Amino acid sequence: MIALLRLLIFGGIALGVVYLGLSWYFRAAHRERMERDWEAAGRPGNREAYVAEGMAQYARSLRRRLLWLVFVLPVTAVGLIVWITNFN
Repeated sequence: MIALLRLLIFGGIALGVVYLGLSWYFRAAHRERMERDWEAAGRPGNREAYVAEGMAQYARSLRRRLLWLVFVLPVTAVGLIVWITNFN
């Protein structure tokens, strides 16, 4: 039981670090893409407003929601492996 608790704690910490790292990377890449698009198109107006609007759209995007699979897939896989090992 202690081993399972230790796995859950350290696994949760590791998955949290992976999630935060991927989240930071995807946000930075999207921001960079928005800035490049603004410069390439020669858009008039405020660049920061354009980027802020694009980041608001990113916050509601499917890619950001799919990032939660970082938590779901490993936990499901470990649970499935434990179930198959113990009950089959």
